[in-house]
Amino acid sequence: MTGRFVEIRDGVHVLREPLLDVNVTLVVGDGAALLVDTLSTADQATALAAAARAVTPHPLTLVNTHHHFDHCFGNATLATDPPRPVYAHEATAGWLRDRPDELRHLAYEEMRAEQPALAAELARTALLPPTHTVHTETALDVGGRRVVLHHPGRGHTAGDLVVHVPDADVVVAGDLVEQSGPPSFEESYPLQWPEAVAALLRLTTPETTVVPGHGDPVDVAFVRAQHGQLADLAWLIRAGHTGGAPPERVAAEAPFGARAALVAARRGYAELDGTA
Repeated sequence: MTGRFVEIRDGVHVLREPLLDVNVTLVVGDGAALLVDTLSTADQATALAAAARAVTPHPLTLVNTHHHFDHCFGNATLATDPPRPVYAHEATAGWLRDRPDELRHLAYEEMRAEQPALAAELARTALLPPTHTVHTETALDVGGRRVVLHHPGRGHTAGDLVVHVPDADVVVAGDLVEQSGPPSFEESYPLQWPEAVAALLRLTTPETTVVPGHGDPVDVAFVRAQHGQLADLAWLIRAGHTGGAPPERVAAEAPFGARAALVAARRGYAELDGTA
């Protein structure tokens, strides 16, 4: 069961997929619509298409915020019948085009212990790379509404995209911002992540609604607080690396909890060592 879309601003709807708490955003214009992220499997994507049709009959353009399975493995189902354009950052496109077997394997390994049925489905999911790539910024006309795709720099992944809907004052953050749990650092760039969120914040006003990758939509104060935690984490990683401290010591003092912070510290050390 994928759920249904709820309108959060004029013509901007969010669906919260219950299994992994993933958000999908639907922007509806005059005769056209934009769907941000496509969920994890063919079955989820089929249900997502039905949920979108319940809101609008307009043809869809798709966006992937990054290459992780819960945000893009539905591409092949949603974008092939009928054919639809799919936008993503060039790094995300590279993963889906050049490394599909690796992506399926990583998804399977991540889910096999807690969600074995989902893991099995992920292992056999057909992947479809984006048809259009974004380097820094691309503006789209979605039925008379200007929607801008921004790459704010490396953060959660090398290929994060932020989707800005200025006339609704909404920013879709992907997993650069998380509400229902700590940020995920496994493929991250924790030393660069704070600047990526700072770039996202430059798109906002005091009234902006930010849609995180997982969890409830949040206000700008929430994003500023998370930016502060990410900046503190980056400082601790740099100081620990300079002082020769093991990553475990950094993690014990860092925000987001020791488990997530340990992954971040190891990734940050790899950045500083030039191996990330």
